[in-house]
Amino acid sequence: MNSNIIEITLDNFQQIIVEQSKEKLILVSFWAEQIPESIELKDKLTTKTAAFDEHVILATVDCQTQGQIAQQFGIQGLPTAVLIKDSQPVDGLSGPQTDENIEEFLGKHLPKPQDILLKQAVEALADNNLSEANTAICKAYTLDTEQNGNRADIKLVLTDVYIQLGKIADAQALLDTIKMVDQDAYYKSLIAKLELASQAANSPEIQALEQELQDNSQDANLIHQLSAQYSQVNRNEEALALLFRHVQQASNDESQAKAKSKELLLDILKSLPDGDPLANKYRRKLYTLMY
Repeated sequence: MNSNIIEITLDNFQQIIVEQSKEKLILVSFWAEQIPESIELKDKLTTKTAAFDEHVILATVDCQTQGQIAQQFGIQGLPTAVLIKDSQPVDGLSGPQTDENIEEFLGKHLPKPQDILLKQAVEALADNNLSEANTAICKAYTLDTEQNGNRADIKLVLTDVYIQLGKIADAQALLDTIKMVDQDAYYKSLIAKLELASQAANSPEIQALEQELQDNSQDANLIHQLSAQYSQVNRNEEALALLFRHVQQASNDESQAKAKSKELLLDILKSLPDGDPLANKYRRKLYTLMY
């Protein structure tokens, strides 16, 4: 339920319509008990604006008790809703409305859901909350894609998240789709971050361990070292694959090393963002080993 609902009276009219309309949009819904369609519109507007309380106040006017206010707005019939900005009406609805009509009306004046998600992702990144940033920006990207959008601002933040999650190939693929007109300072910084991440992900230390493990594929100590190195540079899928294979194949004589592999594997799973498909995949794999 929208917590940003105010019933307008003569006492608060000046504060809402004049003062608060300088800071937020005011959507005034006029209704009367004897006109069910007006109550229906008010209820629909309540539902449709619930996610936008940072941007709009839903103000209701009971025309039976606040007729003077309705007259001041020049209301001729119900249902009616008027959108106010800076004390002035900028748009409105008149007559019964379908959900589609209301969504189209609000869509002209309120931010899209992906804009809100993008803002959440940027704020989460600034707070070093990678899990929250990943969830928000992935939803924003999905919404934009479903609406046949191609928004560079969403792609760039998603690229940033990918780099920090170690999804180097995904980050590169996304950056490759950014048009020249959108290749701003943020884009150029991501190019540099991606280059550094790519170098770190394939450091000489990692290459040396990979070579050693090729020659000693069952060496648990090497498996643990390389997995830890992979994890540090966010090559989590390779780390998990390596550890899971050891948990799966190690003999009973290697119980201590096997337990260490499982412990490292679980630590990596815990470090992944909530809902990460990779985490879900390897939790299912572990489950199949247990049962």
